[in-house]
Parts: sequence; C-alpha cells; structure tokens
Amino acid sequence: MKAWDQMEAAERRARERRMAEHGETLDQLAAEGIDLDPDGTIAGAGTGAGPSTHRHGDLEHVSDHTHPHAHSEPGERPVTGIVGAGPVGLALGVALSRAGWPVGAVASRDPARRARFREHVPNVRPFAEANALVDDVELVILAVPDDALAPLAESLRLYAGQAIVHTSGLLGAEVLAPARAAGTQAGAFHPLVAFADLELALAALRGATIAIEGDDDLVAHLADMAEAIGGSPVRLAPGSKAAYHAAAVLSAGGVVALLDTIREVAANLGLDEAGAMRIYLPLVEQTIANARALGIDASLTGPATRGDAGTAAAHLRALGEGAPDALPVYRALLARDIAVATRRGALSPEATERLRTALAGHP
Repeated sequence: MKAWDQMEAAERRARERRMAEHGETLDQLAAEGIDLDPDGTIAGAGTGAGPSTHRHGDLEHVSDHTHPHAHSEPGERPVTGIVGAGPVGLALGVALSRAGWPVGAVASRDPARRARFREHVPNVRPFAEANALVDDVELVILAVPDDALAPLAESLRLYAGQAIVHTSGLLGAEVLAPARAAGTQAGAFHPLVAFADLELALAALRGATIAIEGDDDLVAHLADMAEAIGGSPVRLAPGSKAAYHAAAVLSAGGVVALLDTIREVAANLGLDEAGAMRIYLPLVEQTIANARALGIDASLTGPATRGDAGTAAAHLRALGEGAPDALPVYRALLARDIAVATRRGALSPEATERLRTALAGHP
C-alpha cells in the first residue's frame, strides 16, 4: 500500500487543528514564500467575504491557510511537489505532467526559475521555500545539488503518509533520514540522462535507465513513475551508489573529456572544433555501435590489438611535441586498451611486453 494511502483521517484533522492554532500572520506567510492562491481564485479574496490576499513578486498569499493537505484516492498517483526548478527539476516536472502524473507544487528561491517552471507545468503552485511546499503534496522530490541535500533534509518535516525522494546519482536514500517522521518513506530516483537542454533531456528520458532505491513499498511506485515518463527502472543495491555514479560520470563527463582531448590533438592539423568533430565523431559513434552489437572487447581496434609498438611510440612523440596536455590521457587509455587486447587473446606475451615498453619509454 502506498505511504500516501496510509494517512489516517484523525491525523489529518489533528494537523488541520494545529495549523489553525498556529494562526500564521501575513508576514510569516510571506517570509516562508507560501503561495496559497497563485491564480487569485479563492472565493471572496480581497472582498471581505473570505481570506484577504496580497502578492509578493510571483507569490500570492492569503491570511488563512484554507486549503487542506493534498490527498489522492486509493489507487491514484500521489500529488507530487518538486523542490528545485533547475534543469533536473524542470525536466522531471514537465515529463511527469505530460505523462498525466499530478505535479501540484514547485519550490525555488529563484523567481525566474519558478516562472519558467509554471510556464511549462500548468496549474502548479509556486513556493519560495521548500517547507512551504510540504502541506500541498504527498510525494516530495528534491532536485537540488548533492551538497544541498543534507541541510535541506534537516530543514524539512514530513507528515505521516508522505514520501520524500531525491535525484542524486551519488547519495543514497539515507541522506533523507533527518526529514523523516513516523509513517513516512524515503527513496532516490536518478535518471541517467544529461540535462543540458530541456527538450533533448525530455527526449532522452524515453528509454533511459532510471536508478531507484529506498523503502520497499516506495520503490514499486518509483518504478511506476519511471515507466510513466518512458524510462526503464533499475533498482540499486544498498551501498552501490558511488560506483554507479562514477560509471555514469565516465559515460558523460568522461566522454566529453575524451572529445576535448581529440579536439586538442586535431588542432595540430589546423582543425577547429567543428572540423575535428566532423572528422572524428563518426568514428566515435561507430565504435559505440560496435560495442553495442559485438561487446566491448570485440569492438577494440587499433595498435593495441596488433601489438604495434612502433605506432604507439610515434603517437607519444607527436603528442609530446604538439599536444602535451593530451599525453596523460593517451597513455592511460592505451594502457587500458592493452589490458583489453590481452584479455581477449589478441596479443602474445611478447607483443604485450613491447607495447608496455613503448608506453613506459616516453615521458
């Protein structure tokens, strides 16, 4: 059963009583960034027939907390709020909304990001502070930088029946422990996608791996969320997040570093970046296609598979003269190529030794 289906009516009533007793003032609401009526639709607003309203930038506030905590019916998807309206939070909000998943609120201290989020996700309530969002949703997604997760979790207080999830590729669900209360659940939801551009990221989500972890009941619903946006959920074992993320960084940033190295070496030919990519990127793409079709070991080509120590030595001399910053990258990758070629049986022991000697003979 979903965590958000487990909230008892008595608990909801008790919380509503606490909220009424608190009697927040308008200034308190403004300081917390609570948007109680973003579209100005509260009956009697500003007329004396109901709660009065006022606006702070894009955030509109009312004097009384008149809306109840969001609560979906059994079998329905939870009303979701996203903390962080940067590239990841925005892309997830748009993807979930387009998939029919209810996105009810967003929290960001950046007014421009709040405004952009609202342009792409209809009927969402904007908040300046994360804690102000909690009352409006059942599932809280923290799409913030890794270093911000621990202090943010310490500042949040969930109610029984709610769940909280972060999008970090490195940290485990345990970082959310300070935000938890009795009857809450926590997890992680990391799409293995580069969020450099909104529309490209949305397209990449279809078919992308989405790593999930957390409490058993919650994980099943995170898998449903992953599938709703077109992803393929993969559950990670506890303690495996750092290794998973290191491989992800090599898959993205590592490839960019390699392309930048190719660009540097190609500059010796008089090529600019566009020219270098036009010549060498098709070979990169072919190699990836070969690895997908044949496997990593079988896709390796080049001097390491032939034991061609003379070619390796010539490369090292050329790089030392024209692209010295590329030397350590080439040396590290050639050493790895030698290991792959040896593993697949492409090299004799003598050829392996010649290559390693050539690699060690050039500073």
